[in-house]
Amino acid sequence: MQIQLTLNGTVRQLDVPDHTLLVNVIREHCGLTGTHVGCDTTQCGCCTVHLNGRAVKSCTVLAEQADGGQVTTIEGLGQNGLHPVQEAFSRCHGLQCGFCTPGMIMASVDLLRHIPQPSREQIEEGLEGNLCRCTGYVNIVEAVHEAAQVMQGSQP
Repeated sequence: MQIQLTLNGTVRQLDVPDHTLLVNVIREHCGLTGTHVGCDTTQCGCCTVHLNGRAVKSCTVLAEQADGGQVTTIEGLGQNGLHPVQEAFSRCHGLQCGFCTPGMIMASVDLLRHIPQPSREQIEEGLEGNLCRCTGYVNIVEAVHEAAQVMQGSQP
């Protein structure tokens, strides 16, 4: 099956087997391995990317559903320097083993796009579908809070 999508700002024409998952297109057909595969059942959120401006779990999106769409992965987020959420995760030690980090960051960026100044409860709710197996949630929530301040023009 032929699909076309814009991946991190680059138009890609791809020939993929029917029923190929978006996560496999990103990793196997395009060679971008920052999007992780954790559970394949939408439970962990490690595969979160942005499709047409919304966070989606790419392990349950078929490639044909992304045909004609715009996909941003963790690699595309920081193309022009680190995104404020990426910087905040680093400053606040919002990662431990790093496996969940791409999905957490992509979900956080989506959250902050829709709720620029979220409360702690809104951050926790916004990240509910993303699991950290190292239990680094305290620093992750702090990183999102700090990124929100920076993105609104305040210093952390």
